Amino acid sequence: MENLRLYIRESIDELLNNVTWPTWPELVSSTVLVLVASTIFALVTLLFDASSSGLLKFIYSL
Repeated sequence: MENLRLYIRESIDELLNNVTWPTWPELVSSTVLVLVASTIFALVTLLFDASSSGLLKFIYSL
C-alpha cells in the first residue's frame, strides 16, 4: 500500500513541477492545426471513397 501512495505522490509532483504545459496561444495554434489537418484528411478520404465507388459501379455495370 505504501508503494501506491509513493507512486501517487511522485506522479503529482511530476505533473506540478516537471511537466511543461503549453501556453494558451500554443494550445490554440495546435488545436487549429489538428482541426485543419483532420478536415483535409477527411476530404481526401471522401474523394478516394467517391472515386473508387464510382469506378466499382462502372466495372460491375459492364
